Amino acid sequence: MLTEGDLRKGPNLATPLLSTTTGSWRLVRPVLNPKRCNNCLTCWLFCPEGCFTRGESIVSLNLDFCKGCGICVAECPREALTLVEEGSNDARLSER
Repeated sequence: MLTEGDLRKGPNLATPLLSTTTGSWRLVRPVLNPKRCNNCLTCWLFCPEGCFTRGESIVSLNLDFCKGCGICVAECPREALTLVEEGSNDARLSER
């Protein structure tokens, strides 16, 4: 069971305090299309790892803890997130 000491205080209370990152083993990662994002925070709400934080106009994504589960992609009402293979550097992916 989590206690208050296990959670980081700040803009995202669900971000765990871990000494090492845990996203290094994923096979796919989410890519955000800023043109489609309306900052509704649905991705933030459903992400089990707390990888999303609110930005000025769109959310920001911390891939250090992302497992590539795809829940954020499935829940995004604007289809602003896409899963791509890890290691893909295609800049056009964020504009789909």
